[in-house]
Amino acid sequence: MYALEFPKYMNAKIPIVVDGKFAVGMEFSSRKTIIMAMKDYTIRRGVDYWVYESEPLTFYAKCTQYGSGCDWLTRVSMISRNYYWVIRRYNGSHTCTRATISQDHSKLDSNTIAEIIKPLVEVDPSIKVKSVIAEVQSKFNYTISYRKASLAKKNSMEKIFGGWKVSYKVLPI
Repeated sequence: MYALEFPKYMNAKIPIVVDGKFAVGMEFSSRKTIIMAMKDYTIRRGVDYWVYESEPLTFYAKCTQYGSGCDWLTRVSMISRNYYWVIRRYNGSHTCTRATISQDHSKLDSNTIAEIIKPLVEVDPSIKVKSVIAEVQSKFNYTISYRKASLAKKNSMEKIFGGWKVSYKVLPI
């Protein structure tokens, strides 16, 4: 069974996740995919984490309320002989809730939003910033600022089409 919430993040070898939750042994193709999956997980649940340890071959994250009632933590390591990342330690779902209700989430940064809206920008590069805000609102139930949405659109455009330097090099002389 594939992870309901993380199908694009999982490596197809070992589909372990049940009900969209992480599990020990779950595999990811890269460090970037595990971080995106963790951000997606925490944003959707309205909880947060902080990076406890970040080394080239390991990634260790804990709940921001770890030790104060929530024991959520995860440790992910790279298996160098197979070139994939595996969850080595996981204490289960968050048992906390955020102390304050906010319109924004700390993990919902412009780069994360850029990855989310990339398919929309590919289809319509002239997409309005207000449409980006509406998309994030519908997916995560957070209202981001106009500035953050604008930066996300710009980042997404650069990832798809390249920056100004690439465009300049393509011009005929």
